[in-house]
Amino acid sequence: MTKRRSRGDGGLHWDEARQRWIASVTVGYTPAGKRIVRKASGKTKTEANNALRKKIREYEDGRSTPATAFTVADAVTDWLTYGLTDVDQETVDNYSSLAKNHVIPAIGARKLRDPRRQNELNATDVDKWLADKAKTLSTRTLRLLHSIAKRSINRAMARDLVMRNVVVLCKVPTGTAGRPSKSLNYEQAKALLAAAESSSLHAYVVLSLLTGARTEELRALTWAHVDLVGRPDAEPPIPPAIHVWHSVRAHGDTKTKKSRRSLALPVRCVRVLTAHHAAQENPGPDDIVFASKTGTQLNRHAVLRAFRAMVAGTDMNPDDWTVRELRHSFVSLLSDNGMSIEEIADLCGHSGTSITETVYRHQLRPVLLNGATAMDRIFGPGDTSGA
Repeated sequence: MTKRRSRGDGGLHWDEARQRWIASVTVGYTPAGKRIVRKASGKTKTEANNALRKKIREYEDGRSTPATAFTVADAVTDWLTYGLTDVDQETVDNYSSLAKNHVIPAIGARKLRDPRRQNELNATDVDKWLADKAKTLSTRTLRLLHSIAKRSINRAMARDLVMRNVVVLCKVPTGTAGRPSKSLNYEQAKALLAAAESSSLHAYVVLSLLTGARTEELRALTWAHVDLVGRPDAEPPIPPAIHVWHSVRAHGDTKTKKSRRSLALPVRCVRVLTAHHAAQENPGPDDIVFASKTGTQLNRHAVLRAFRAMVAGTDMNPDDWTVRELRHSFVSLLSDNGMSIEEIADLCGHSGTSITETVYRHQLRPVLLNGATAMDRIFGPGDTSGA
Protein backbone atom coordinates (compact mmCIF):
# COMPACT_ATOMS: atom_id res chain seq x y z
CA MET A 1 0.00 0.00 0.00
CA THR A 2 1.08 3.62 -0.71
CA LYS A 3 1.98 5.40 2.51
CA ARG A 4 -0.50 8.20 3.32
CA ARG A 5 1.06 11.67 3.39
CA SER A 6 1.06 13.40 6.77
CA ARG A 7 -1.49 16.13 7.51
CA GLY A 8 -0.18 19.44 6.20
CA ASP A 9 2.05 17.83 3.57
CA GLY A 10 -0.59 18.34 0.88
CA GLY A 11 -1.26 16.09 -2.07
CA LEU A 12 0.75 14.75 -4.99
CA HIS A 13 -0.73 13.25 -8.13
CA TRP A 14 0.12 12.54 -11.76
CA ASP A 15 -1.67 14.66 -14.38
CA GLU A 16 -1.99 12.53 -17.49
CA ALA A 17 -3.03 15.40 -19.73
CA ARG A 18 -0.07 17.58 -18.75
CA GLN A 19 2.32 14.68 -18.25
CA ARG A 20 3.55 16.27 -15.05
CA TRP A 21 3.38 15.65 -11.29
CA ILE A 22 1.12 18.12 -9.45
CA ALA A 23 1.82 18.94 -5.80
CA SER A 24 -0.75 20.93 -3.81
CA VAL A 25 -1.31 22.04 -0.24
CA THR A 26 -3.89 24.07 1.67
CA VAL A 27 -2.17 27.05 3.29
CA GLY A 28 -5.21 28.70 4.86
CA TYR A 29 -8.78 29.82 4.46
CA THR A 30 -10.48 32.99 3.30
CA PRO A 31 -12.91 34.83 5.64
CA ALA A 32 -15.71 33.06 3.73
CA GLY A 33 -14.21 29.67 4.61
CA LYS A 34 -12.84 28.90 1.16
CA ARG A 35 -9.56 27.02 1.10
CA ILE A 36 -6.42 28.80 -0.09
CA VAL A 37 -4.52 26.24 -2.14
CA ARG A 38 -1.05 26.49 -3.57
CA LYS A 39 -0.02 24.22 -6.43
CA ALA A 40 3.19 23.49 -8.28
CA SER A 41 4.19 21.09 -11.01
CA GLY A 42 7.28 19.23 -12.13
CA LYS A 43 8.48 16.44 -14.36
CA THR A 44 9.36 14.42 -11.27
CA LYS A 45 7.89 14.11 -7.78
CA THR A 46 10.94 15.80 -6.29
CA GLU A 47 10.76 18.73 -8.72
CA ALA A 48 7.07 19.24 -7.98
CA ASN A 49 7.57 19.08 -4.20
CA ASN A 50 10.52 21.48 -4.31
CA ALA A 51 8.50 23.98 -6.37
CA LEU A 52 5.62 23.70 -3.92
CA ARG A 53 7.85 24.25 -0.89
CA LYS A 54 9.19 27.41 -2.54
CA LYS A 55 5.66 28.73 -3.03
CA ILE A 56 4.79 27.93 0.58
CA ARG A 57 7.85 29.87 1.84
CA GLU A 58 6.81 32.85 -0.25
CA TYR A 59 3.29 32.68 1.14
CA GLU A 60 4.57 32.49 4.72
CA ASP A 61 6.82 35.51 4.04
CA GLY A 62 3.78 37.48 2.94
CA ARG A 63 4.64 37.39 -0.75
CA SER A 64 2.22 36.51 -3.49
CA THR A 65 3.43 34.47 -6.44
CA PRO A 66 3.26 36.56 -9.62
CA ALA A 67 2.34 35.32 -13.03
CA THR A 68 5.40 33.94 -14.78
CA ALA A 69 4.59 36.18 -17.75
CA PHE A 70 5.82 39.29 -15.88
CA THR A 71 8.61 40.61 -18.07
CA VAL A 72 11.25 43.35 -18.17
CA ALA A 73 8.92 45.32 -20.45
CA ASP A 74 6.14 45.06 -17.84
CA ALA A 75 8.45 46.32 -15.10
CA VAL A 76 9.79 49.22 -17.19
CA THR A 77 6.30 50.26 -18.32
CA ASP A 78 5.04 50.21 -14.73
CA TRP A 79 8.00 52.31 -13.54
CA LEU A 80 7.58 54.87 -16.31
CA THR A 81 3.85 55.13 -15.58
CA TYR A 82 3.82 55.25 -11.78
CA GLY A 83 7.40 55.59 -10.54
CA LEU A 84 8.37 59.02 -11.88
CA THR A 85 5.89 61.31 -10.14
CA ASP A 86 8.65 63.45 -8.63
CA VAL A 87 10.47 64.41 -11.85
CA ASP A 88 9.68 66.90 -14.60
CA GLN A 89 8.00 65.91 -17.86
CA GLU A 90 11.12 66.38 -19.97
CA THR A 91 12.93 63.78 -17.84
CA VAL A 92 9.98 61.40 -18.17
CA ASP A 93 10.02 61.88 -21.95
CA ASN A 94 13.77 61.25 -22.06
CA TYR A 95 13.52 58.04 -20.00
CA SER A 96 10.55 56.88 -22.08
CA SER A 97 12.47 57.40 -25.30
CA LEU A 98 15.51 55.50 -24.02
CA ALA A 99 13.33 52.65 -22.76
CA LYS A 100 11.36 52.44 -26.01
CA ASN A 101 14.43 52.48 -28.24
CA HIS A 102 17.07 50.62 -26.24
CA VAL A 103 15.69 48.66 -23.27
CA ILE A 104 12.39 47.09 -24.31
CA PRO A 105 13.44 46.00 -27.84
CA ALA A 106 16.58 44.29 -26.51
CA ILE A 107 15.56 42.63 -23.22
CA GLY A 108 11.90 43.54 -22.78
CA ALA A 109 10.62 40.04 -23.61
CA ARG A 110 12.78 38.36 -20.98
CA LYS A 111 10.85 37.16 -17.93
CA LEU A 112 11.76 38.36 -14.47
CA ARG A 113 10.37 35.22 -12.91
CA ASP A 114 10.40 31.83 -14.58
CA PRO A 115 10.41 28.68 -12.38
CA ARG A 116 11.97 26.68 -15.21
CA ARG A 117 14.62 29.37 -15.87
CA GLN A 118 14.11 28.97 -19.62
CA ASN A 119 13.54 32.65 -20.44
CA GLU A 120 14.43 34.38 -17.18
CA LEU A 121 16.67 37.43 -17.31
CA ASN A 122 20.12 36.75 -15.92
CA ALA A 123 23.27 38.80 -15.35
CA THR A 124 24.89 37.47 -18.53
CA ASP A 125 21.97 38.78 -20.56
CA VAL A 126 22.42 42.23 -19.05
CA ASP A 127 26.19 42.19 -19.64
CA LYS A 128 25.71 41.24 -23.29
CA TRP A 129 23.00 43.88 -23.76
CA LEU A 130 25.15 46.68 -22.32
CA ALA A 131 28.23 45.52 -24.23
CA ASP A 132 26.29 45.62 -27.49
CA LYS A 133 24.95 49.11 -26.74
CA ALA A 134 28.46 50.30 -25.85
CA LYS A 135 29.41 50.00 -29.52
CA THR A 136 27.17 52.92 -30.49
CA LEU A 137 26.15 54.79 -27.31
CA SER A 138 28.08 57.06 -24.95
CA THR A 139 28.97 56.04 -21.42
CA ARG A 140 26.48 58.56 -20.03
CA THR A 141 23.65 56.99 -22.07
CA LEU A 142 24.71 53.51 -20.95
CA ARG A 143 24.48 54.64 -17.33
CA LEU A 144 20.95 55.89 -17.97
CA LEU A 145 19.92 52.58 -19.57
CA HIS A 146 21.40 50.65 -16.64
CA SER A 147 19.57 52.95 -14.21
CA ILE A 148 16.23 52.53 -16.00
CA ALA A 149 16.46 48.73 -15.88
CA LYS A 150 17.69 48.67 -12.28
CA ARG A 151 15.08 51.08 -10.93
CA SER A 152 12.26 49.36 -12.82
CA ILE A 153 13.11 45.94 -11.39
CA ASN A 154 13.67 47.40 -7.91
CA ARG A 155 10.13 48.76 -8.03
CA ALA A 156 8.85 45.31 -9.03
CA MET A 157 10.79 43.76 -6.13
CA ALA A 158 9.24 46.22 -3.69
CA ARG A 159 5.84 44.95 -4.83
CA ASP A 160 6.82 41.29 -4.45
CA LEU A 161 6.63 40.65 -8.18
CA VAL A 162 10.32 39.76 -8.50
CA MET A 163 12.64 37.93 -6.13
CA ARG A 164 15.96 39.50 -7.18
CA ASN A 165 17.48 42.17 -9.40
CA VAL A 166 20.30 40.84 -11.55
CA VAL A 167 20.96 44.29 -13.08
CA VAL A 168 22.67 45.47 -9.88
CA LEU A 169 25.27 42.73 -10.40
CA CYS A 170 26.40 44.23 -13.71
CA LYS A 171 28.80 47.11 -14.29
CA VAL A 172 28.33 49.77 -16.92
CA PRO A 173 30.95 49.42 -19.69
CA THR A 174 32.73 52.33 -21.32
CA GLY A 175 30.81 53.56 -24.33
CA THR A 176 31.76 55.64 -27.33
CA ALA A 177 33.24 59.06 -26.86
CA GLY A 178 30.55 61.65 -26.29
CA ARG A 179 30.18 64.81 -28.34
CA PRO A 180 32.92 67.16 -27.09
CA SER A 181 31.76 70.53 -25.81
CA LYS A 182 33.29 73.63 -27.29
CA SER A 183 32.99 77.38 -26.98
CA LEU A 184 32.58 80.32 -29.29
CA ASN A 185 35.57 82.55 -29.74
CA TYR A 186 35.17 86.31 -29.62
CA GLU A 187 34.53 86.76 -33.35
CA GLN A 188 32.05 83.88 -33.45
CA ALA A 189 30.23 85.28 -30.40
CA LYS A 190 29.95 88.70 -32.06
CA ALA A 191 28.60 87.12 -35.25
CA LEU A 192 26.02 85.11 -33.31
CA LEU A 193 24.84 88.17 -31.36
CA ALA A 194 24.37 90.03 -34.63
CA ALA A 195 22.45 87.13 -36.21
CA ALA A 196 20.25 86.84 -33.09
CA GLU A 197 18.90 90.40 -33.41
CA SER A 198 16.12 89.34 -35.78
CA SER A 199 15.05 86.39 -33.58
CA SER A 200 12.31 86.34 -30.95
CA LEU A 201 14.91 84.78 -28.67
CA HIS A 202 17.45 87.56 -29.15
CA ALA A 203 17.33 88.48 -25.45
CA TYR A 204 17.61 84.80 -24.48
CA VAL A 205 20.87 84.36 -26.37
CA VAL A 206 22.33 87.63 -25.09
CA LEU A 207 21.44 86.74 -21.49
CA SER A 208 22.75 83.19 -21.79
CA LEU A 209 26.06 84.21 -23.34
CA LEU A 210 26.71 87.24 -21.13
CA THR A 211 25.61 85.81 -17.74
CA GLY A 212 26.32 82.07 -18.12
CA ALA A 213 22.86 81.09 -16.82
CA ARG A 214 21.80 77.54 -17.65
CA THR A 215 19.11 77.00 -20.26
CA GLU A 216 16.78 75.36 -17.71
CA GLU A 217 17.23 78.41 -15.46
CA LEU A 218 16.40 80.94 -18.18
CA ARG A 219 13.35 79.00 -19.36
CA ALA A 220 11.88 79.23 -15.83
CA LEU A 221 12.79 82.91 -15.31
CA THR A 222 9.85 85.21 -14.46
CA TRP A 223 9.75 89.01 -14.57
CA ALA A 224 9.49 89.06 -10.77
CA HIS A 225 13.10 87.88 -10.73
CA VAL A 226 14.37 90.48 -13.19
CA ASP A 227 15.52 93.87 -11.85
CA LEU A 228 16.32 96.20 -14.74
CA VAL A 229 16.93 99.26 -12.53
CA GLY A 230 18.77 98.19 -9.40
CA ARG A 231 19.41 100.67 -6.57
CA PRO A 232 22.17 103.01 -7.65
CA ASP A 233 21.59 105.19 -4.55
CA ALA A 234 22.30 102.32 -2.13
CA GLU A 235 25.61 101.96 -0.36
CA PRO A 236 27.19 100.11 -2.00
CA PRO A 237 25.10 100.56 -5.19
CA ILE A 238 22.99 97.55 -6.24
CA PRO A 239 23.20 96.98 -10.02
CA PRO A 240 20.43 95.60 -12.28
CA ALA A 241 20.32 91.83 -11.89
CA ILE A 242 18.49 88.60 -12.50
CA HIS A 243 17.72 86.34 -9.55
CA VAL A 244 18.31 82.75 -10.64
CA TRP A 245 16.24 81.02 -7.98
CA HIS A 246 14.28 78.48 -10.02
CA SER A 247 14.60 76.14 -13.00
CA VAL A 248 12.38 73.86 -15.06
CA ARG A 249 13.55 70.90 -12.98
CA ALA A 250 11.16 68.98 -10.73
CA HIS A 251 9.65 71.21 -8.02
CA GLY A 252 11.32 74.22 -9.66
CA ASP A 253 14.61 73.70 -7.83
CA THR A 254 17.92 74.81 -9.27
CA LYS A 255 20.51 72.16 -10.07
CA THR A 256 22.31 72.66 -6.74
CA LYS A 257 21.94 74.96 -3.71
CA LYS A 258 24.90 76.99 -4.96
CA SER A 259 23.08 77.46 -8.27
CA ARG A 260 20.55 79.70 -6.50
CA ARG A 261 22.22 83.03 -7.11
CA SER A 262 21.75 86.63 -8.25
CA LEU A 263 23.72 87.81 -11.26
CA ALA A 264 24.50 91.43 -12.10
CA LEU A 265 23.44 92.31 -15.64
CA PRO A 266 25.82 93.71 -18.23
CA VAL A 267 24.54 96.90 -19.87
CA ARG A 268 23.78 95.03 -23.10
CA CYS A 269 21.54 92.60 -21.20
CA VAL A 270 19.63 95.48 -19.56
CA ARG A 271 19.00 97.03 -22.97
CA VAL A 272 17.75 93.90 -24.72
CA LEU A 273 15.64 92.83 -21.73
CA THR A 274 14.05 96.28 -21.56
CA ALA A 275 13.12 96.03 -25.24
CA HIS A 276 11.93 92.43 -24.71
CA HIS A 277 9.72 93.56 -21.79
CA ALA A 278 8.18 96.32 -23.90
CA ALA A 279 7.49 93.87 -26.74
CA GLN A 280 5.48 91.70 -24.34
CA GLU A 281 3.24 94.71 -23.56
CA ASN A 282 3.84 95.08 -19.83
CA PRO A 283 3.75 91.47 -18.63
CA GLY A 284 2.95 90.68 -14.99
CA PRO A 285 5.56 89.67 -12.42
CA ASP A 286 4.57 86.01 -12.61
CA ASP A 287 4.77 85.88 -16.40
CA ILE A 288 7.58 83.93 -18.05
CA VAL A 289 10.32 86.12 -19.50
CA PHE A 290 11.02 83.82 -22.45
CA ALA A 291 7.58 82.41 -23.13
CA SER A 292 6.02 80.51 -26.01
CA LYS A 293 3.28 82.10 -28.13
CA THR A 294 0.72 80.75 -25.64
CA GLY A 295 2.58 82.22 -22.65
CA THR A 296 3.92 78.92 -21.35
CA GLN A 297 7.50 77.86 -20.67
CA LEU A 298 9.56 77.05 -23.73
CA ASN A 299 10.75 73.47 -24.02
CA ARG A 300 14.37 72.72 -24.82
CA HIS A 301 13.57 71.53 -28.34
CA ALA A 302 11.95 74.86 -29.26
CA VAL A 303 14.95 76.75 -27.90
CA LEU A 304 17.38 74.52 -29.82
CA ARG A 305 15.49 75.02 -33.09
CA ALA A 306 15.49 78.81 -32.66
CA PHE A 307 19.16 78.80 -31.63
CA ARG A 308 20.28 76.79 -34.65
CA ALA A 309 18.31 79.12 -36.92
CA MET A 310 20.42 81.96 -35.50
CA VAL A 311 23.65 80.01 -36.02
CA ALA A 312 22.59 79.45 -39.63
CA GLY A 313 22.81 83.22 -40.06
CA THR A 314 26.57 83.05 -39.49
CA ASP A 315 29.31 81.14 -41.26
CA MET A 316 29.11 78.37 -38.62
CA ASN A 317 27.41 75.00 -39.12
CA PRO A 318 24.16 74.87 -37.03
CA ASP A 319 24.54 71.13 -36.47
CA ASP A 320 27.85 71.71 -34.70
CA TRP A 321 26.40 73.88 -31.91
CA THR A 322 23.94 73.50 -29.03
CA VAL A 323 22.45 76.01 -26.58
CA ARG A 324 24.49 74.77 -23.63
CA GLU A 325 27.66 75.85 -25.41
CA LEU A 326 26.69 79.46 -24.77
CA ARG A 327 27.47 78.73 -21.11
CA HIS A 328 30.80 77.17 -22.11
CA SER A 329 31.52 80.25 -24.19
CA PHE A 330 30.77 82.47 -21.18
CA VAL A 331 33.43 80.62 -19.19
CA SER A 332 35.94 80.72 -22.01
CA LEU A 333 35.52 84.44 -22.73
CA LEU A 334 35.86 85.38 -19.07
CA SER A 335 38.92 83.19 -18.64
CA ASP A 336 40.52 84.65 -21.77
CA ASN A 337 40.00 88.13 -20.32
CA GLY A 338 41.68 87.49 -17.01
CA MET A 339 38.99 86.35 -14.58
CA SER A 340 40.06 83.82 -11.95
CA ILE A 341 38.59 80.32 -11.84
CA GLU A 342 37.16 81.03 -8.36
CA GLU A 343 35.13 83.98 -9.65
CA ILE A 344 33.98 82.03 -12.70
CA ALA A 345 32.84 79.13 -10.48
CA ASP A 346 30.74 81.55 -8.39
CA LEU A 347 29.14 83.07 -11.48
CA CYS A 348 28.35 79.61 -12.87
CA GLY A 349 26.73 78.51 -9.61
CA HIS A 350 29.25 75.75 -8.96
CA SER A 351 29.77 74.61 -5.37
CA GLY A 352 33.53 74.83 -5.90
CA THR A 353 36.15 75.04 -8.60
CA SER A 354 36.33 71.27 -9.12
CA ILE A 355 33.32 71.10 -11.47
CA THR A 356 34.47 74.23 -13.28
CA GLU A 357 37.91 72.73 -13.83
CA THR A 358 36.57 69.27 -14.81
CA VAL A 359 33.78 70.27 -17.19
CA TYR A 360 35.26 73.45 -18.61
CA ARG A 361 38.98 72.60 -18.33
CA HIS A 362 39.56 73.08 -22.08
CA GLN A 363 38.20 76.63 -21.82
CA LEU A 364 40.12 77.88 -18.78
CA ARG A 365 43.40 79.68 -18.55
CA PRO A 366 45.45 79.80 -15.34
CA VAL A 367 45.27 83.61 -15.05
CA LEU A 368 44.12 85.97 -12.30
CA LEU A 369 41.99 89.09 -12.25
CA ASN A 370 32.73 90.48 -11.97
CA GLY A 371 30.95 88.94 -14.69
CA ALA A 372 28.92 92.01 -15.76
CA THR A 373 31.95 94.31 -15.75
CA ALA A 374 34.04 91.83 -17.71
CA MET A 375 31.32 91.27 -20.30
CA ASP A 376 30.85 95.01 -20.76
CA ARG A 377 34.59 95.22 -21.40
CA ILE A 378 34.48 92.35 -23.89
CA PHE A 379 31.45 93.38 -25.94
CA GLY A 380 30.90 96.99 -24.91
CA PRO A 381 27.52 98.46 -23.94
CA GLY A 382 26.59 99.34 -27.54
CA ASP A 383 25.01 97.38 -30.36
CA THR A 384 26.03 93.87 -31.36
CA SER A 385 28.28 95.22 -34.07
CA GLY A 386 31.09 95.79 -31.59
CA ALA A 387 32.41 97.79 -28.69
